[in-house]
Amino acid sequence: MENASYGLTICAERCAVFAAVAAGETKDYEAIAIVVDGPRLPSPCGACRQVLHEFAPGVRVLLATTGGLRKATTLAELLPEPFGPESLA
Repeated sequence: MENASYGLTICAERCAVFAAVAAGETKDYEAIAIVVDGPRLPSPCGACRQVLHEFAPGVRVLLATTGGLRKATTLAELLPEPFGPESLA
């Protein structure tokens, strides 16, 4: 595995959300598709899961590889105990 500083990067999932917000689409996204050219299905990182929860807690998450692996899931399955406004009460 190559050394990397993931904390100093921004993932494609967050880029997609931030681009949508900049275009005026601020919440309630229906689905996000994450596709990689690799042997295993991708999974959004924790920061991406949190950002998705803040904008679209009910979003469907479609995971795929260019080689044909596919999985449909939900953000609730990927982030079972999210942090939100109710966590501050």
